[in-house]
Amino acid sequence: MKPETVWVWGRHPVLEALRAGTVHSILLATGRSPSPILADIRQLARQRGIPLREVEPGEIERLAPGQNTQGVAAQVLQRRRHEVGELLQGPDPGERPPFLLALDQVQDPHNVGALLRTASAAGVQGVIVPERRSAPLSGAVAKVSAGAVSHLPVAEVTNLARALDEVRHAGIWVVGLDGTAEATIFSLDLTIPLLLVIGGEGEGLRRLTRERCDFLARLPMLGPMESLNASVAGSIAMYEAVRQRLQVE
Repeated sequence: MKPETVWVWGRHPVLEALRAGTVHSILLATGRSPSPILADIRQLARQRGIPLREVEPGEIERLAPGQNTQGVAAQVLQRRRHEVGELLQGPDPGERPPFLLALDQVQDPHNVGALLRTASAAGVQGVIVPERRSAPLSGAVAKVSAGAVSHLPVAEVTNLARALDEVRHAGIWVVGLDGTAEATIFSLDLTIPLLLVIGGEGEGLRRLTRERCDFLARLPMLGPMESLNASVAGSIAMYEAVRQRLQVE
């Protein structure tokens, strides 16, 4: 049976998918100026025996209308479905405490991609997202994440509240970002085993999600703006956890 595949596009996403070993084939637009990333894509594809075909630019653009494909697209194997329990196995003893991320119905692919990119850079070990009313982990998300989606384990769950219960039972504390919280994210101890929850655009954390949080925290807003978008707020919170963890090492 032929494995199921999806298309991703953009130079960094294709290169990261190659490094992750998930690429089935590659399309490269003719007439592109040489670049180090394209050279790396060619070399790695050749080393791994992955078919690379040069085509007219329009053939790639038809795969992703209106997207900036940067003249390269790859057919990649469908992501393996992870279970929450796999994410809870955590790092080896002696390494940093568990650090997970959950997205509560974040629906903008650009926000999801940006959050996954930050999560990968910040050392997050896995991400939990609900199956419904969330941006699918598509080529657009892969492009914004600069390929981070190829490396981060993601568990797609039917019930986020139940997944958070499972996380808490495993001894991991759940902290939700909520603009109405009394505490700020900077006042909490984020060196503990941690799952950070980011709410969706507009609605924020849903009631059942909020009820599963051990702590709620906000970002202090000192100027006239009342809030930040999900990806910016989540990125700030993730790197506050990084800052605190580096201080105690």
